[in-house]
Amino acid sequence: MIQKMTAHNHHQHDVSSGRIRLVFFLNFFFTIIEFTGGVLTNSTAIMADAVHDLGDTLSIGLAWLLSKHSRKHPNDEFTYGYYRFSLLGALVNGIVLISGSAWVLSEALPKLLSPEMPHAQGMFWLAILGISVNGFAAWKISKGKTLNERILNWHLMEDVLGWLSVLIVSILLFFFDWPILDPVLSIVFTLFILMNVIKNTSQTIKIFLQSAPDNKMLDAIRNKLTSLDHVNAIHHLHLWSLDGERHVLTVHLEIDHMITAHEQKQIKQQISERLADFYLAHTTIEFELPEEACRDD
Repeated sequence: MIQKMTAHNHHQHDVSSGRIRLVFFLNFFFTIIEFTGGVLTNSTAIMADAVHDLGDTLSIGLAWLLSKHSRKHPNDEFTYGYYRFSLLGALVNGIVLISGSAWVLSEALPKLLSPEMPHAQGMFWLAILGISVNGFAAWKISKGKTLNERILNWHLMEDVLGWLSVLIVSILLFFFDWPILDPVLSIVFTLFILMNVIKNTSQTIKIFLQSAPDNKMLDAIRNKLTSLDHVNAIHHLHLWSLDGERHVLTVHLEIDHMITAHEQKQIKQQISERLADFYLAHTTIEFELPEEACRDD
């Protein structure tokens, strides 16, 4: 029975990895087409969306690699496993997107003063292609149930909406001589991207610096532990995150008397019950008996 479940899980993992791989290559080749099309149509809006898709391609590539490596176990070199590599990928992704967005803004802002008419027909057909490619990718990845696939599906749906905006602008340019719509759309795209990227990048940096992932969670854990039977006080309470999802907790508990092995077992059971709702990946808890000096002070 266990062997059947293991085989089923491996099959599901391979199917999930295959879907992410397909979506990655679709986005990779389409991003190249986008940058080329943006140059040929003289459209900063398409270039802005190309930068967005470049970020999505990096994210999807990272998700694919993580999916492939998720079965790797911790070892003597990476004792917590390989989860933290996702932070490195997120940081690189953020730097690329911020740099690309700055470049798009440097191209789009001068065009507000002297807008140039883009090639509306080229924009129209690229938008049709963009909606088709990203729509197919979103449909394909929507079949998955993993967290990676659900997050990627939202990214792809954002891309579909972005290309729908390009399509509407291109149709308007068929009938109206409003070239300013192109740089305005590109600036709106870029500012939207920057808001999300700066927020995610700042959070990534905080996790790299081992800040507490959630102050409310930290307070709740402190309250749960200080209310334990036979616990006078706690100190050296540390909560940090491996990758934003898997958290690590260490703490010292000051015990009020010389407890028996049975009492120690009871306290450990209470700790397990009270911390169960926090879904901690790793916990290290040390008991300190009366008049015992803390070696970490």
